[in-house]
Amino acid sequence: MPLIPEEPQIHESAQGPRATPASGRTAPTPRPVPGPRPAAPRPGRPGPHRSAPPAQRTARDATATAKPGPSAPAAADAPTAQVQLIPASAEGALDAAEEAVDLLLDSGRAPGDVLVITTGEPHPWATHELSFGEASYWAQHDAGDDVFYADAAVAHRAASRPVVVVAVNGGPEPAAVTALSAAHAKSGALLIVCGDPQRINAVLGAGV
Repeated sequence: MPLIPEEPQIHESAQGPRATPASGRTAPTPRPVPGPRPAAPRPGRPGPHRSAPPAQRTARDATATAKPGPSAPAAADAPTAQVQLIPASAEGALDAAEEAVDLLLDSGRAPGDVLVITTGEPHPWATHELSFGEASYWAQHDAGDDVFYADAAVAHRAASRPVVVVAVNGGPEPAAVTALSAAHAKSGALLIVCGDPQRINAVLGAGV
Protein backbone atom coordinates (compact mmCIF):
# COMPACT_ATOMS: atom_id res chain seq x y z
CA MET A 1 0.00 0.00 0.00
CA PRO A 2 2.92 2.50 0.30
CA LEU A 3 2.82 2.81 -3.46
CA ILE A 4 -0.43 4.76 -3.35
CA PRO A 5 0.91 7.82 -1.37
CA GLU A 6 4.06 7.89 -3.46
CA GLU A 7 2.14 8.42 -6.68
CA PRO A 8 0.90 11.94 -5.83
CA GLN A 9 4.45 12.84 -4.84
CA ILE A 10 5.65 11.73 -8.27
CA HIS A 11 2.95 13.89 -9.86
CA GLU A 12 3.98 16.88 -7.78
CA SER A 13 7.63 16.44 -8.67
CA ALA A 14 6.59 16.11 -12.33
CA GLN A 15 4.73 19.40 -12.02
CA GLY A 16 7.81 20.97 -10.48
CA PRO A 17 10.05 20.84 -13.56
CA ARG A 18 7.10 21.99 -15.69
CA ALA A 19 6.83 25.10 -13.54
CA THR A 20 10.33 26.18 -14.49
CA PRO A 21 9.49 26.40 -18.20
CA ALA A 22 6.47 28.44 -17.12
CA SER A 23 8.94 31.08 -16.01
CA GLY A 24 10.53 30.66 -19.44
CA ARG A 25 7.18 31.67 -20.94
CA THR A 26 8.05 35.24 -20.15
CA ALA A 27 10.49 35.17 -23.08
CA PRO A 28 7.95 34.29 -25.80
CA THR A 29 5.28 36.61 -24.33
CA PRO A 30 6.42 39.74 -26.23
CA ARG A 31 5.17 38.51 -29.58
CA PRO A 32 5.56 40.99 -32.38
CA VAL A 33 2.08 42.49 -32.22
CA PRO A 34 1.42 44.43 -35.39
CA GLY A 35 1.27 48.10 -34.52
CA PRO A 36 -1.61 50.34 -35.49
CA ARG A 37 -1.87 50.72 -39.21
CA PRO A 38 -0.94 54.15 -40.42
CA ALA A 39 -4.24 55.87 -41.04
CA ALA A 40 -4.87 56.49 -44.71
CA PRO A 41 -4.47 60.20 -45.33
CA ARG A 42 -7.99 61.45 -45.60
CA PRO A 43 -8.50 64.39 -47.87
CA GLY A 44 -8.79 67.19 -45.31
CA ARG A 45 -11.43 69.81 -45.72
CA PRO A 46 -9.95 72.26 -48.16
CA GLY A 47 -10.54 75.42 -46.17
CA PRO A 48 -7.38 76.63 -44.44
CA HIS A 49 -4.74 74.81 -46.48
CA ARG A 50 -4.96 76.79 -49.68
CA SER A 51 -1.22 77.45 -49.71
CA ALA A 52 -0.39 73.72 -49.84
CA PRO A 53 -2.52 72.66 -52.86
CA PRO A 54 -0.41 74.47 -55.47
CA ALA A 55 2.53 72.27 -54.43
CA GLN A 56 0.29 69.20 -54.67
CA ARG A 57 -0.84 70.36 -58.06
CA THR A 58 2.73 70.52 -59.32
CA ALA A 59 3.24 67.02 -57.95
CA ARG A 60 0.17 65.88 -59.84
CA ASP A 61 1.46 67.50 -62.98
CA ALA A 62 4.74 65.66 -62.52
CA THR A 63 2.97 62.33 -62.19
CA ALA A 64 0.77 63.20 -65.13
CA THR A 65 3.82 63.83 -67.27
CA ALA A 66 5.42 60.65 -65.95
CA LYS A 67 2.41 58.49 -66.77
CA PRO A 68 2.44 58.78 -70.58
CA GLY A 69 6.12 57.78 -70.72
CA PRO A 70 6.23 54.39 -69.01
CA SER A 71 2.65 53.26 -69.55
CA ALA A 72 1.06 54.00 -72.88
CA PRO A 73 -2.05 51.88 -72.05
CA ALA A 74 -2.91 54.29 -69.19
CA ALA A 75 -3.19 57.09 -71.72
CA ALA A 76 -5.47 54.91 -73.79
CA ASP A 77 -7.74 54.39 -70.76
CA ALA A 78 -8.11 58.13 -70.13
CA PRO A 79 -10.62 58.94 -72.93
CA THR A 80 -12.90 56.04 -71.95
CA ALA A 81 -14.75 57.88 -69.20
CA GLN A 82 -18.07 56.42 -68.14
CA VAL A 83 -20.94 58.60 -69.40
CA GLN A 84 -24.07 59.01 -67.29
CA LEU A 85 -27.17 60.91 -68.43
CA ILE A 86 -29.57 62.46 -65.90
CA PRO A 87 -32.80 63.60 -67.62
CA ALA A 88 -33.82 67.12 -66.58
CA SER A 89 -35.46 70.19 -68.06
CA ALA A 90 -33.34 73.22 -68.87
CA GLU A 91 -34.74 74.88 -65.74
CA GLY A 92 -33.97 71.86 -63.54
CA ALA A 93 -30.59 70.90 -65.04
CA LEU A 94 -28.58 72.96 -62.54
CA ASP A 95 -30.43 71.46 -59.58
CA ALA A 96 -29.87 67.98 -61.01
CA ALA A 97 -26.16 68.76 -61.37
CA GLU A 98 -26.04 69.95 -57.74
CA GLU A 99 -27.67 66.71 -56.58
CA ALA A 100 -25.15 64.73 -58.63
CA VAL A 101 -22.28 66.63 -57.00
CA ASP A 102 -23.73 66.01 -53.52
CA LEU A 103 -23.98 62.28 -54.26
CA LEU A 104 -20.40 62.21 -55.52
CA LEU A 105 -19.10 63.90 -52.37
CA ASP A 106 -21.21 61.66 -50.14
CA SER A 107 -19.78 58.61 -51.90
CA GLY A 108 -16.24 59.71 -51.00
CA ARG A 109 -15.15 61.75 -53.99
CA ALA A 110 -12.83 64.61 -53.07
CA PRO A 111 -14.26 68.05 -53.92
CA GLY A 112 -11.17 68.80 -55.99
CA ASP A 113 -12.02 65.86 -58.26
CA VAL A 114 -15.17 67.52 -59.61
CA LEU A 115 -15.64 70.13 -62.35
CA VAL A 116 -19.11 71.48 -63.18
CA ILE A 117 -19.78 73.16 -66.53
CA THR A 118 -22.95 75.14 -67.30
CA THR A 119 -24.30 75.98 -70.75
CA GLY A 120 -26.82 78.67 -69.74
CA GLU A 121 -26.73 80.91 -66.69
CA PRO A 122 -23.52 80.50 -64.68
CA HIS A 123 -23.66 78.71 -61.34
CA PRO A 124 -24.24 81.17 -58.44
CA TRP A 125 -20.87 80.20 -56.96
CA ALA A 126 -19.09 81.18 -60.18
CA THR A 127 -20.98 84.48 -60.31
CA HIS A 128 -20.08 85.22 -56.71
CA GLU A 129 -16.40 84.36 -57.11
CA LEU A 130 -16.06 86.29 -60.36
CA SER A 131 -17.33 89.37 -58.53
CA PHE A 132 -13.92 89.42 -56.80
CA GLY A 133 -12.14 89.33 -60.14
CA GLU A 134 -10.92 86.69 -62.56
CA ALA A 135 -7.56 86.34 -60.81
CA SER A 136 -9.21 85.24 -57.56
CA TYR A 137 -11.63 82.97 -59.46
CA TRP A 138 -8.91 81.11 -61.37
CA ALA A 139 -6.66 80.98 -58.30
CA GLN A 140 -9.30 78.77 -56.68
CA HIS A 141 -9.29 76.61 -59.79
CA ASP A 142 -5.50 76.31 -59.61
CA ALA A 143 -5.67 75.39 -55.91
CA GLY A 144 -7.69 72.32 -56.95
CA ASP A 145 -9.11 71.71 -53.48
CA ASP A 146 -12.80 72.34 -54.13
CA VAL A 147 -15.54 71.77 -56.69
CA PHE A 148 -15.01 74.25 -59.51
CA TYR A 149 -17.85 75.75 -61.56
CA ALA A 150 -17.20 77.12 -65.04
CA ASP A 151 -19.30 78.55 -67.83
CA ALA A 152 -19.13 76.81 -71.20
CA ALA A 153 -17.35 79.85 -72.66
CA VAL A 154 -14.35 79.42 -70.33
CA ALA A 155 -14.51 75.64 -69.83
CA HIS A 156 -11.55 75.16 -72.16
CA ARG A 157 -9.34 76.92 -69.57
CA ALA A 158 -10.23 74.44 -66.84
CA ALA A 159 -7.87 71.56 -66.15
CA SER A 160 -8.93 67.94 -66.50
CA ARG A 161 -10.54 66.35 -63.46
CA PRO A 162 -11.64 62.78 -62.71
CA VAL A 163 -15.33 63.75 -62.78
CA VAL A 164 -16.99 66.37 -64.96
CA VAL A 165 -20.66 67.31 -64.56
CA VAL A 166 -22.42 69.24 -67.33
CA ALA A 167 -25.65 71.14 -66.66
CA VAL A 168 -27.37 71.80 -69.99
CA ASN A 169 -29.40 74.64 -68.45
CA GLY A 170 -30.24 76.58 -71.58
CA GLY A 171 -28.02 78.76 -73.69
CA PRO A 172 -27.46 78.63 -77.44
CA GLU A 173 -26.72 75.37 -79.21
CA PRO A 174 -23.02 76.23 -79.74
CA ALA A 175 -22.65 76.64 -75.96
CA ALA A 176 -23.97 73.12 -75.39
CA VAL A 177 -21.63 71.75 -78.06
CA THR A 178 -18.69 73.60 -76.49
CA ALA A 179 -19.57 72.41 -72.99
CA LEU A 180 -20.03 68.77 -73.97
CA SER A 181 -16.89 68.62 -76.09
CA ALA A 182 -14.83 70.24 -73.33
CA ALA A 183 -16.36 67.92 -70.71
CA HIS A 184 -15.71 64.88 -72.88
CA ALA A 185 -12.05 65.83 -73.22
CA LYS A 186 -11.51 66.75 -69.57
CA SER A 187 -13.33 63.94 -67.75
CA GLY A 188 -10.93 61.27 -66.51
CA ALA A 189 -13.27 58.63 -65.04
CA LEU A 190 -16.87 59.86 -65.16
CA LEU A 191 -18.89 62.30 -67.27
CA ILE A 192 -22.36 63.21 -65.98
CA VAL A 193 -24.69 65.19 -68.27
CA CYS A 194 -27.86 66.72 -66.83
CA GLY A 195 -30.48 67.99 -69.28
CA ASP A 196 -32.99 67.14 -71.94
CA PRO A 197 -31.95 63.75 -73.38
CA GLN A 198 -33.26 64.67 -76.84
CA ARG A 199 -31.16 67.82 -76.99
CA ILE A 200 -28.11 66.10 -75.52
CA ASN A 201 -28.33 63.26 -78.07
CA ALA A 202 -28.68 65.81 -80.85
CA VAL A 203 -25.58 67.62 -79.64
CA LEU A 204 -23.65 64.39 -79.17
CA GLY A 205 -24.72 63.34 -82.65
CA ALA A 206 -23.31 66.61 -83.96
CA GLY A 207 -19.87 65.20 -83.52
CA VAL A 208 -18.89 65.78 -79.89
